Amino acid sequence: MVRNKVVLAALAVIAFIAYLIYSSVAQAQVSCEVCINFRGRTGCGSALAVDAKEAQRTATDVACASISSGVTDSIACGNTPPIKLMCGK
Repeated sequence: MVRNKVVLAALAVIAFIAYLIYSSVAQAQVSCEVCINFRGRTGCGSALAVDAKEAQRTATDVACASISSGVTDSIACGNTPPIKLMCGK
C-alpha cells in the first residue's frame, strides 16, 4: 500500500516537471544569436523567448557574461550595440 503511494507520488512529480518543461518550450517562439565586441573581447550568446526583444536581451546577457566582469562592466556591455544579431522563429 505504501509502495503504491510512493510510485503515484513519483509519477505525479514527473508529470508536473514534464508539464513545466513543455509549457516553457511551447511559449518560446523566437530565437536570437548575438555577438558583442566589448573592450577588445568578443562574446556570443543565444536565447529562446516569447518575443524578439526578450530573446535579444537574454542572448546579449549571455554574450556579456563571458567577456565582462562585475556589475558595471555587465551593464556597459549590455548597452553595447551587437556586431552580429540574428533572430528568427
